[in-house]
Amino acid sequence: MGAIFLSASVPVINRGTYHETANPFLIQCAVREMVVAVIRQHKIIWGGHPAITPMLWSICEDLGVDYADAVILYQSKFFEDEFAEENKKFGNVIYTNAVSNNREASILHMRKEMLSRTDLIGAVFIGGMEGVETEHAIFKYYHPHASILPVPSPGGAALNLVLDHGYGTQTDLADIDFARLFHAHFAYATTNLMQ
Repeated sequence: MGAIFLSASVPVINRGTYHETANPFLIQCAVREMVVAVIRQHKIIWGGHPAITPMLWSICEDLGVDYADAVILYQSKFFEDEFAEENKKFGNVIYTNAVSNNREASILHMRKEMLSRTDLIGAVFIGGMEGVETEHAIFKYYHPHASILPVPSPGGAALNLVLDHGYGTQTDLADIDFARLFHAHFAYATTNLMQ
């Protein structure tokens, strides 16, 4: 069972222009459908964004999924005082060391630890801000032949990835049939990886 990396967040005002295209409701819908589509075949890895961690916990609860077998949450010890309450419910959190008192260096260290995993076979990018774009670049560096799926219709940085890197088609920009999208993409990606 390979792992799928999820890079997602809900853009906020005063952090670039990502919020101008973002639809928080569609971000939540896309995250939910992604988890439903892949959780029984693939482990999901993510970096503990405070808007996404409670979502994943709730979705796993709804599906009756055992977290220890299904997901791995990465967190930097730099944010120890700010961890979401849901962190305590996941028994499989990987804490990476803080780098001095440097927020950006600590986040980069965590991202490199998380994205250099050898079991990652694909990545999904939903919504987000500059962190999604950074994680996309790091993921591509470590896994140049892996399956990459930015989901454009919820907007944010994932939309920018589609527009800037040529993922998908014009029709994909407004596609909100997330269940079909994830099932089709991961069935195709898994078939190609096995050949």
